[in-house]
Amino acid sequence: MSLFTCYCRAYQAVFRVATKFLDWSEPTLLKGAGSVKKLAETVKENAHDSVLIVTDKGLMNLHLLDGLFEELGKNGVRYTVYDGTQPNPTIPNIEEAKAMYEQNGCKAVIAFGGGSPMDCAKAAAARVRCPKKPIQKMRGTLTIRKKIPTLYAVPTTAGTGSETTLAAVVSDPETHEKYAIQDPVLRPKYAVLDAELTVGLPPHITSTTGMDALTHAVEAYIGRSNTKGTEEAARKATRMIFDNLETAYTDGKNLTARENMLEASYLAGVAFTRAYVGYVHAIAHNFGGMYGTPHGLANAVILPYVLDWFGESAHKRLAELADVAGIVTTETTDAEKATLFIRKIREMNRSMNIPEHLDVKEEDIETIAKRALREGNPLYPVPKIINKTECMALIRKIGGLDA
Repeated sequence: MSLFTCYCRAYQAVFRVATKFLDWSEPTLLKGAGSVKKLAETVKENAHDSVLIVTDKGLMNLHLLDGLFEELGKNGVRYTVYDGTQPNPTIPNIEEAKAMYEQNGCKAVIAFGGGSPMDCAKAAAARVRCPKKPIQKMRGTLTIRKKIPTLYAVPTTAGTGSETTLAAVVSDPETHEKYAIQDPVLRPKYAVLDAELTVGLPPHITSTTGMDALTHAVEAYIGRSNTKGTEEAARKATRMIFDNLETAYTDGKNLTARENMLEASYLAGVAFTRAYVGYVHAIAHNFGGMYGTPHGLANAVILPYVLDWFGESAHKRLAELADVAGIVTTETTDAEKATLFIRKIREMNRSMNIPEHLDVKEEDIETIAKRALREGNPLYPVPKIINKTECMALIRKIGGLDA
């Protein structure tokens, strides 16, 4: 074992102990079809008479927020809408949302949408509480440490799990970096799981966000910082995704499949917010920062390559997930089951028209690798530590450049 690997494992061990003293309270859930309309009553009960709603123009054009607007009005809650969130929310997006919060005397934030509006809302709320600390200084873990305004989260995709996580991922348009801010104070206090909001999702969004949720569950489960609770959540999420994602993809109006995917996404979020993610996310974030690659798509493509690279170090845990997922096989060894599990992920990708590779330029590979390693090491408790040479070779495979 190299000195650097020893350092990473020591760092992770210390962090595991430290996390036992953090607040891991999960959001209060509002669940079921039409539950978004109940949110206004909760906002009123909490005496939040003026709120900032962070969303995007696509959702506004689809009129998905109309029911919420109506109920807020009935309950005497004033609302201001920021709909400028981009697919990979930028620092300017965050600053614009913060300014609207302050200018309109808001007392809480409602994040409505996929991972991007939720990340934007979290970061904007952090900036409200820490006005002298720029986003660049919040990069990393436990960098805020101040209670942010109450955050209500309404996911419209079943993928990111952001409605229950302590992370916000932001993009810096000047440096083309994409990185995470991680602090328990960012975890929403309330989450609305209303499957009716996801029924209209296009198939390609359903597939890539669903594989994003699977990535969360798998990376959390194979890592070294699990608790009994995170293991249980990851296993249940994995089974539900294998059972429901392709149905939701082919039959978007199947409300049962949609409800199950929302719950699976939430559970995967519960798992990784405590047990962390791994190199799939570290590399995916930097494809997003460099090329604007949608996060769910990047995770879906990268996942099987990283699992292959882990090899024997992940075989036992992946074999357990193969059993959980109900993959029927006559194979008995951990290595054989793990191989089948990875093969099944690739088959799911193909069946949902997710590509095998991501576009990458040779001249960008070293930068992507360096930035991915900066994110992943020493924090992420992955099965095996990767170095720059190995990471660059892995990125070439992801880009189909190793032939």
